[in-house]
Amino acid sequence: RDRASRMSGSWEHIAMTDADDDDARDVLIGVLAIQGSFREHAALVRKAHPRARAVEVRKGCHLRDVRGLIIPGGESTTMANIARRFGLFEPLRAFQASGRCVWGTCAGLIFLAERLERGGKEGGQELLGGLDVGVNRNFFGSQIDSFECMIPWTATTSNGDDDAPFRAVFIRAPAITSCGPDVEVLAKYALPEAKKQKLVGTADEGLNEVVVAVRQGKLLATSFHPEITADTRWHKLFVDMCAEETPYALPADEDEAVVPTIRLPDLPVFDDSVIAPIDEK
Repeated sequence: RDRASRMSGSWEHIAMTDADDDDARDVLIGVLAIQGSFREHAALVRKAHPRARAVEVRKGCHLRDVRGLIIPGGESTTMANIARRFGLFEPLRAFQASGRCVWGTCAGLIFLAERLERGGKEGGQELLGGLDVGVNRNFFGSQIDSFECMIPWTATTSNGDDDAPFRAVFIRAPAITSCGPDVEVLAKYALPEAKKQKLVGTADEGLNEVVVAVRQGKLLATSFHPEITADTRWHKLFVDMCAEETPYALPADEDEAVVPTIRLPDLPVFDDSVIAPIDEK
């Protein structure tokens, strides 16, 4: 198919070609594809690294041969309800317990957190856990409070292109309000005066900044949405984390026949140049 037809927004399914010998050396990244921005993540994975491939995960058996898993942004309660209904929590916990890499963005961060300190749903919600952080689920407000800004890049990727700040897009975003001793902070957001005033009289009064990206061993989490920018460095960082892992072997009770993979055409990668310059004052 020509480029124009592949990027036209068609929803036609395309069967993937049979695997060849090179596929064994690919870094296969799973993207939890039950709700949220999973296709955007898959597009950035493929752009970030020449040997990275993405596979959409909707059943436990789809984790076969995956070296890392991305849990995308979306709505954390909806994702938890669907995961429970589809019987995904146990396979996801087994995958994480195997020592493979997992990255949660926005709602995915909430999914990975050990503690939901503020903003939780009445009656609670089921979390995957494992990341020793506490999260304020709605720290940055509602949908109309969404924003974007530039934040200094402090992590390191194998391509060495690590100097420029990155664009962080916060959409009804959570914030990390506490970190355990083994958690490495990768990014913080300095609160503007208007936000500090909104915190007066709350449990977060007095905060000057919040943590928005962390790494703990093989777990990575971000409050923002790297998948809807053109910057591939967060996806490159995650692929680098996964590159030394071995492909995941399914437990015996999950080792069912996998339907041959099909996928939609790649989405066009978001180009930051279409956005008006940000006023950083």
